[in-house]
Amino acid sequence: MLDKPYGLSSNAAFQKVKLIFNAAKAGHTGTLDPLATGLLPICFGEATKFSSFLLDANKEYIATIKLGISTTTYDAEGVITATNQVINSPAEVLKCINTFLGTITQYPPIYSALKVNGRALYDYARNGEAMNLLYAFYRVKVRIFAVLPTILAKS
Repeated sequence: MLDKPYGLSSNAAFQKVKLIFNAAKAGHTGTLDPLATGLLPICFGEATKFSSFLLDANKEYIATIKLGISTTTYDAEGVITATNQVINSPAEVLKCINTFLGTITQYPPIYSALKVNGRALYDYARNGEAMNLLYAFYRVKVRIFAVLPTILAKS
C-alpha cells in the first residue's frame, strides 16, 4: 500500500516505488487524481495477477467539499466561474446526499484521472483537446454516503 501524496499522479507515484524496489513486474490497482491523497494498492511479481480483482473491489472515499462554488476544472485548482449562497443545514445536507444512494450514472469530469487512449482526461483538458473527446459514462453503486458528524456540527 502506497500513501499517495498530493500533487503526484498515481502513475508517477507508482513509477517512483517501482524504481525504489527495482521491480521488473509491478502494477497499481486504481487511479487517484493528482489532487487526491490516499492509499494506492501496489502489486509486485506474481501478485500482479490479482490486480484486476482489486480494481473491481468496493472502494471508500473521504472528501472535503465546499458547496456553492463552480470552477473551470470541477476541483480546487480551477478558476471560480460561479458562486451561489448555500443554506446547508444538517437536515438539508443529509436530504441531498440521499439522492446519491443506489445505482447512479456517473459522468466523469474532463479533469479526471480516467484514461482514454492511454492518457488521463485531465491531460487532454489541460492541452485544450477536451472538446473533441468522447468518453463513456459509468453505472456505479453507492452503498453508503455519509457526512462526518464533526463537519455537520461546524455548518
